[in-house]
Amino acid sequence: MKRKSLTAKRKVSIKKEIKNRKIKDTFNQFKKIIFKNIKKESFAIAVSGGADSLCLAYFSQIYASEFKNNVTTLIVNHNLRNESSKEANEVKKILKSKNIKSKILSWQGKIPKKNIQGNARNIRYSLLSKYCYKNKIKFLVTAHHLDDQIENFFIRLFRGSGIKGLSSMAENIDYKDNLKIVRPFLNLKKNNLKCATLDYFKTYIKDPSNDNEKFLRVRVRKYRDIMKKEGLDSSKIIKTINNLFSANKALNFYKNKALYKHATFLSKGKCFINKQIFFDEANEIIFKLFSDVLSLISGDYYPPRSKKIMNLILRLKKSSYTKSTLGGCVIEKKEGFILISRELKAKKVTQQLSR
Repeated sequence: MKRKSLTAKRKVSIKKEIKNRKIKDTFNQFKKIIFKNIKKESFAIAVSGGADSLCLAYFSQIYASEFKNNVTTLIVNHNLRNESSKEANEVKKILKSKNIKSKILSWQGKIPKKNIQGNARNIRYSLLSKYCYKNKIKFLVTAHHLDDQIENFFIRLFRGSGIKGLSSMAENIDYKDNLKIVRPFLNLKKNNLKCATLDYFKTYIKDPSNDNEKFLRVRVRKYRDIMKKEGLDSSKIIKTINNLFSANKALNFYKNKALYKHATFLSKGKCFINKQIFFDEANEIIFKLFSDVLSLISGDYYPPRSKKIMNLILRLKKSSYTKSTLGGCVIEKKEGFILISRELKAKKVTQQLSR
């Protein structure tokens, strides 16, 4: 990663009042979300060194100075590249220049060679959630912003996601081990966050993968520029995402009823689903139920991709189906039921991530 710097650093008290009106408005929006979800409780923040996450570190310290919260600043070293350790220490140095203490969490497991960004995300959340659990921190705050929301929408659209995937990220979610993830920047553009970061830190870290077109996210950013010229701007996309989010909430109500009616959990790693579900429920409800069960049984926060789940459901409806695996689960057909259990190798991966 390259470090972007405009001018020499100067010491500024983290408690100093924000004088720039635009930055103050951005902070007030952040403050409103944090107070609604966290109030005066302790929380952790994830900082990568990008402009958005450094803004998160800045605003969190101002908020904590007012409400006396204990804020833990965490940096993840994925160890995916030779420069990873150096980059993590560079982020720590930037934070230290403003008297913000931080802790680096380093991944010691096997380095993934496929689906690098997806595996990096899993590693990141594994390390962060483990730290929060051990230190009894109930809230993890991330710097996902409006532009991330839109990019995720298009990435999932390209992959054929259903309503749940297209409705994208929520302001807060229950993760695992009683950890709640809060995203206070979802209604804020990245440029607003960058403005605050450069005003305070005068620098941020630029991730070289942001220019690498082998990643779909990078290509989506270029597609957005083209769509914007055709009149499809951010406000219209966000309106669509919000409409899908509302529809997803309504479907979740019926999915939960179907889950209560058709599914029986024998343990954390085993569930029976009555085959009557294929006759009683609509296709979208069946899809959402299987998506949730596969995620719960495997222990992964993210379920398998939509296309794979839909193919599984189609095969389950055939009399010739007997057994297959998907997303760390073994799916077997029994007399009148479908048994979903955690795959042995998935158990080993889960144990490795939780060490």
